[in-house]
Amino acid sequence: IRFFNWQIDIPGLPITIGQLFFATLDLVVTAATLYVLVAPDIGVSFVAFLSIFLLAISIGVVSNVPGGVGVFEAIILLAFPDVGREVLLGKIILYRLIYFVGPLILALAIMAAHEVVLHRKPIQAVGGRFADAISSVAPKLMGTAVFLSGLVLLLSGASPGVEARLQMISRFLPHAVLEISHLAGSVIGLCLLILARGLYRRLHGAWRVVSMLLLAGAVASLLKGFDYEEATILVTAFSLLWLSRDEFRRQGALLDQRFRPRWIAAIVIALAGTAWVGIASYRHIPYTNELWWQFSLDGNAPRMLRAMLLVSVAATGFVVAKLIRPAPPRETESPVDDLATVRQVLASAEIATSNAALIGDKRFLFSESGNAFLMYQVSGRSWVSFGDPVGPRPEQEALCWRFRELCDRYDSWPVFYEVSDAVLPIYIDMGLTLSKLGEEGIVPLENFTLDGSERADFRQARNRAVKTGASFAVVPRSEVPALLPALRAVSDSWLKHKGAAEKGFSLGRFADEYVSQFDCGIVRVRGEIVAFANLWQAPAGREVSIDLMRYDDRAPKGIMDYLFAELMLWARDHGFARFNLGMAPLSGLEAHALAPLWHRIGGLIFHHAEDFYNFEGLRHYKEKFFPVWRPRYLASPGGLALPRVLLDSSSLISGGLTRIVSG
Repeated sequence: IRFFNWQIDIPGLPITIGQLFFATLDLVVTAATLYVLVAPDIGVSFVAFLSIFLLAISIGVVSNVPGGVGVFEAIILLAFPDVGREVLLGKIILYRLIYFVGPLILALAIMAAHEVVLHRKPIQAVGGRFADAISSVAPKLMGTAVFLSGLVLLLSGASPGVEARLQMISRFLPHAVLEISHLAGSVIGLCLLILARGLYRRLHGAWRVVSMLLLAGAVASLLKGFDYEEATILVTAFSLLWLSRDEFRRQGALLDQRFRPRWIAAIVIALAGTAWVGIASYRHIPYTNELWWQFSLDGNAPRMLRAMLLVSVAATGFVVAKLIRPAPPRETESPVDDLATVRQVLASAEIATSNAALIGDKRFLFSESGNAFLMYQVSGRSWVSFGDPVGPRPEQEALCWRFRELCDRYDSWPVFYEVSDAVLPIYIDMGLTLSKLGEEGIVPLENFTLDGSERADFRQARNRAVKTGASFAVVPRSEVPALLPALRAVSDSWLKHKGAAEKGFSLGRFADEYVSQFDCGIVRVRGEIVAFANLWQAPAGREVSIDLMRYDDRAPKGIMDYLFAELMLWARDHGFARFNLGMAPLSGLEAHALAPLWHRIGGLIFHHAEDFYNFEGLRHYKEKFFPVWRPRYLASPGGLALPRVLLDSSSLISGGLTRIVSG
């Protein structure tokens, strides 16, 4: 067949036979699909039905109606007049759904999956922008979802269970399980109402506790009456909370949060509404004192009364505990947003670790002149100040005493974490107990060199890295924002490989606004960033240190030695006199039999706790630089308060109690 320059070849005999075969097979299978549905009603053989089916198909094709819709159905209905039209037409519609709509949906899904794989990069880019857009509202949405989930559990505890489901549950579980699950579900609902506020504030601790409560609530819903609808809601909320876990990174005590009037009103309305539902559901049952002690499968009203009593007692206890405990300090007493003043004081700081003030997780107490500050955070009853006060020495003592007075006002413990021996007399005068935390390694840089046998390991590591194509540079902080995506990829890879989580308080965490405040030492291999370290600098004290030091799996072996060596050479060439290697925790503690108990316990941990933290290995690694070791202390109330102080301090650094063990 020719049409101008176009030519269509007629299929040959093999193709024609194949087409006829598969077309016939398709028609037979299509007819069989409908026959399976209508066979019980029409009472004819498949061969007879096939002839009628082919006739209906042929007339539908001749009619030119798309798909023969209407024509095909009419022929089938006319061929079987004795069968109810409603039944037969319904099965024909079902046949079209099975044979046409079903494969169409499957084909669309396969095609969509293929297109997603084919265009995954643009889709990932759009998805990233969408994720960034919802990240700001995700905590509020999840807080609302969790609040509603708690309300669902409370309303379920106040309303009657489904009789058939209760009968089914009673066949497999003791009645005591049903009663306990009913009470547990209501209490979990109250806890979700309270803790939803923590999700609004992006608290990581709230995320962890709420996740466990949602799963526990789902289990309780199933055990107290097989309420799978509620369990589905709770599991869905848990899934969404898990997907948005990266948005909950803030540290803070769950029960120290302030409840605004509107939040309190929402909780009161939820509890009042629950009580009203319970009363309305059982208004036909006359009240008697015996209801409290009735335990039976159909005793929905007694279960509601007991659940409401337990919820009321728990809510009252929470309110009383909040009222009688000392009020937490208001944010206005700690001007954390006055970073201009903080940076002004840091310009004259003598210790590089003073830059921990810029991590973003601390409060500040300024001296009257504004030339000195003390950085701290609240953990439990402990108010933990990090390091010595920053600023002129004459103002440090008055600042420490102001902090002590502030702690006394709120009935809290003043804690000074990682302080130096230079200011110890102040802490002793305040009546605090000193406990040695470890030692800080300081490398003098004036005569630092990689020459000689002592630093042969670092010289060899440097040469190996250069041979693999590694190069080092210090990027000014003004240029760091452009590198943030690459730096974040390295940081995420390091955290995943180490099985670690971000820390805080004495250590920074990877956040764009934090990393962008410092110069950054980077290592590139063939143009790709494979390692980095942000630099804490104290020009007034001629000291430099590093906070985050991270690398990914593309980094050559010995990358840490290479990076340290290059950073020290850079610091020496830029006029710095000291390189601060940071703490070696629990090192330098006395092992004498008459040494304080803390020294003996710390020494035991230092030498035998490799499974939890390589304290001794960290000390040995830093020894390779031949540093001068300076002691660092904890100044705090002693006696029975010391274990709690240590736990509160560790909680601040680890990001919560649950991370102290998990790392």
